[in-house]
Amino acid sequence: MRAFFTLLLFAFSVQFAAAQTVGTPVAPKQWHAYWIAAQGDNGTSYGVFYFRKNIELASKPGSFIVHVSADNRYKLYVNGKLVSLGPARGDTYYWNYETVDLAPYLSAGKNTIAALVWNEANYSPAAQISVRTGFILQGNSPAEEILNTNDTWKGIRDIGHQPVPGYFFAASKGEMVDLNRAVKGDWTATSFDDTAWPCTSKLVDGRAKGTAWGIEWALVPSSLPARDMVYQRLVKVRRAVGINAPAAFPAEKAPVTIPANTLATLILDQTFLTNAYVTLNFSGGKDAGISLGYAESLYKKGSNGVIKGNRNDVDGKDFVARIDSLTADGSAGQSFTTLNFRTYRYIRLIVRTKDEPLVIDDLYGTFTGYPFKRTAVLNTDNTEMTKMLDIGWLTARLNAWETYTDCPYYEQLQYIGDTRIQAMVSYYNTSDDRLARNALNQMDHSRLPEGVTASCYPSRGTQVISPFSLWYIGMLHDYWMYRGDNEFIRNKLLGERGVLDFFSKYQQADGSLKDTPYWAFVDWAGNMAGGINGKDGSAAIYDLQLLLAYQWAADMEAKIGLADYAKLYNQKATQLKATIQRKYWVAAKNLYADNIGKRAYSQHANSLAILTGMVSGTTMQVVANGLLKDTSLTQCSVYFKYYLNQALVKAGLGNDYMNWLGIYRENMAMGLTTWAEYSDVNTSRSDCHAWGASPNIEFFRTVLGIDSDAPGFSKVKIEPHLGTLTNISGDIPHPNGKVAAGYKLENGKWKINISLPKATTGILVWKAKQYALKAGNNAFVI
Repeated sequence: MRAFFTLLLFAFSVQFAAAQTVGTPVAPKQWHAYWIAAQGDNGTSYGVFYFRKNIELASKPGSFIVHVSADNRYKLYVNGKLVSLGPARGDTYYWNYETVDLAPYLSAGKNTIAALVWNEANYSPAAQISVRTGFILQGNSPAEEILNTNDTWKGIRDIGHQPVPGYFFAASKGEMVDLNRAVKGDWTATSFDDTAWPCTSKLVDGRAKGTAWGIEWALVPSSLPARDMVYQRLVKVRRAVGINAPAAFPAEKAPVTIPANTLATLILDQTFLTNAYVTLNFSGGKDAGISLGYAESLYKKGSNGVIKGNRNDVDGKDFVARIDSLTADGSAGQSFTTLNFRTYRYIRLIVRTKDEPLVIDDLYGTFTGYPFKRTAVLNTDNTEMTKMLDIGWLTARLNAWETYTDCPYYEQLQYIGDTRIQAMVSYYNTSDDRLARNALNQMDHSRLPEGVTASCYPSRGTQVISPFSLWYIGMLHDYWMYRGDNEFIRNKLLGERGVLDFFSKYQQADGSLKDTPYWAFVDWAGNMAGGINGKDGSAAIYDLQLLLAYQWAADMEAKIGLADYAKLYNQKATQLKATIQRKYWVAAKNLYADNIGKRAYSQHANSLAILTGMVSGTTMQVVANGLLKDTSLTQCSVYFKYYLNQALVKAGLGNDYMNWLGIYRENMAMGLTTWAEYSDVNTSRSDCHAWGASPNIEFFRTVLGIDSDAPGFSKVKIEPHLGTLTNISGDIPHPNGKVAAGYKLENGKWKINISLPKATTGILVWKAKQYALKAGNNAFVI
């Protein structure tokens, strides 16, 4: 059942015309194109620039492939149609270019290729790395090199664009556009007169990675497909002040007239959270001021932007948001489309007219995101499970673009702690692992000379959350177990060793970490944000994360790496287990303390104790029961419940999984359409954090019981935890096809059907008894 997501995302939608990145991008052996800029541009200031070139073609080509990139960003048009956006974010040593076939948009005769390029400079997103403003386009063959960027291109700066600083956003800021000063007319069209435009200036030659020898752009083909672009209508008006909007607006295109000398405010509701490029078309209204504000939710009046309450409520709420500001020039057919996508459920439109009325001709969005296709299926009459899956999938989609992101509204940064869970959502719900591979590559690129990774990457600044480097090793192990590709992971083991070497420098003689460096964040819960150390500078949670990393690393090294490293890491793991047991175990409480003071206890440390094998048998079950029942423990946030729930399942409590989802029920009751960042839903900063989307994993891994039992998913373990469910089935993607599992209770007997893909074997674990599984269909009556 995917009706919820289908209705939300694609209501009032048609596919937006945009060229797809060509199959496997072909890297030019030598770039003959130049990086170009507008004349007089210093390259480091905020600016929006337009570039154009006209060509004559004797006939419509069957293929016309080009490679294109820019700094910071570009939108490429052919004969007025948008065909590509990019480049996918990277860094200067891995600067992406897109490969696009322009042939579908070209015709015999005159053709215009145009690019909008912008540099947000000090207002750019934190994820945006930059050298300076520039644009490059390279033809794939001599015939296509007629389009190579050089001094035959024309370029100009649009001085009508300025930034709106706004309050803290690590994501993109707002725009301020004065259409009185902006370039007039459709500058992307063939009919546009560009005779007054100057020719562009050459910056440097285009250089493929390996031939670039400075800090300028080392060009590499993007490994990602083009992002989705889907036309998306807003749904309804929730508040109107100073004007009466037509009943059809905004769900349908319907003109809205704001009289002269009027202040009008509309609050529009998408009814669900989205990422979209917003387009406003309007006419008249000379010198009218227009404000477009974007909000995930509204805030209760008098709460100083802290209390959100039910996300469906508008009355008694304040609108606090980022904004775009426009000044109308009075002409017919004015148009504004945001440079970057905006994240919103609500849009506030304010118009203050002067001596002329202004007509809103249309207002709509174009949804964008990584083109994930949801291939996992869950068949159940439990509507709550279906709704949770749909909300989790929307959350995951809004946090997947050119990288995974922690949140689309505030930061758009690819944090390792978030991304580990997001990648697992991808493995269980789609057959596309390209974004996960891209994330692993970028995290590897982020490593500092001392070995540790950055906490998030790409980023123009350097932030280090040292425990996240240990989750990076977990990400490598996840990919290896669920997707395979030994060579890809083998090439990352040097980085894994670097991370563990970094941590070894902070291990004491007994193996325990002391004064874990940088920001030692674990979770937004209690003092887990970095203040958990005891008087000796150590804490159980860091030792346990390191122990997990040693175990993962030893597993990979033993099979695809170096045996000596596997031996070393196993030795270190054995020592660390003994130290953790001695330092932190409190027999009277049957729990591990957070530090040597033994006055603080958490679900976090004890969850990892179970997952690392610190406890087993009846002791593990006692610890797990303590995790559930002892409310004095620091409680895991929605993020760290990913680890808590895995620990409880390992301890044999998986049949109660559906009872652990209270935070998700609270999210739904509060009107959220995506999962919030914090467990305190009422005050959560972000309304969309995919680190909370673990039900999209566990409904398949825990409830249906489908899990990898060997690298590359070459063996499958099926161990369901059905609880009170008596009829459920589903399937997930697998490197060799798909794995399906179904369970139905009839007349006191369970009818079980398992299907494994070709060249794959496995086991079914049912009430502690094992049954062999072969490739193909397997049926049991138990």
